[in-house]
Amino acid sequence: MGDRLTELLDATGVAYEIFECDPDLADTAQFCEAYGFSLGESANTIVVVGKSDPPTHAACIVLATTRLDVNKVVRTRLGVKKASFANAEATAALTGMEIGGVTPFGLPDDLAIWVDSRVMELPRIVLGGGDRSRKVLAAPEMLTAIGAEVVDELAKVVSPVVEP
Repeated sequence: MGDRLTELLDATGVAYEIFECDPDLADTAQFCEAYGFSLGESANTIVVVGKSDPPTHAACIVLATTRLDVNKVVRTRLGVKKASFANAEATAALTGMEIGGVTPFGLPDDLAIWVDSRVMELPRIVLGGGDRSRKVLAAPEMLTAIGAEVVDELAKVVSPVVEP
């Protein structure tokens, strides 16, 4: 997706940086720890599936400090009785990308992109770069530039774990 990613990002008109990383450190927590980013600025793109015939899908972008509300908000927005996270195989089949590198740029045109409103409050976010060897650093306005719909309460804040 290398040159294609650059073309897609350039088309938004929003400044960005492509950040190269070790593919073994692409998962959010490991990436943040290894490269000095905070979980609060890391925005994960998660593919969800609505259990219907045929199945419906959406890509949801939420901060790593939150948890996607699949059982209420996503399910309701998809118009289905049951929804879940797409597994790695389904995500790859739908997006052409591996977990740890999924980006909202270059997704199929018929795939809805929803972004939690908390993401839009930040000056800069870290997103997947289309594969596990890079990330995209940019202002969140880049997401609305590609047509992502901002959704209030798409995710819930995760209470921090207090260690004894």
